[in-house]
Amino acid sequence: MIKKSKVESRTRIKKAVRKKIYGTPERPRLSVYRSLNNIYVQLVDDLSGTTILQVSTLMPELRESLQTASAMQKSISVGEEVAKRALDKNIKTVVFDRNGYRYHGRVKALADAARKGGLKF
Repeated sequence: MIKKSKVESRTRIKKAVRKKIYGTPERPRLSVYRSLNNIYVQLVDDLSGTTILQVSTLMPELRESLQTASAMQKSISVGEEVAKRALDKNIKTVVFDRNGYRYHGRVKALADAARKGGLKF
């Protein structure tokens, strides 16, 4: 039996999760992607297939302040920023999509920061 790679396992989990959750204009899906150095978040309306807003550590306003920050601190900053921007667009509740990642570490820190910023999920 051939062992699956991390990417294949995450893709399988991601498909299973996406069967159950979807975003609407009133309650979009908060999708998280983490790479080795950066973290990306999107609010997605799956009914129309559009991204409502996106925040990442590569945005110019965050990039300068997070140059020497740890990965965990970057996640917290992105979580706070996405909550602030979502509330500016009158979005208060979202569906959290961990995108096949385990709910701990950077993903959990981002979710907790978004909740602290005012999002409900």
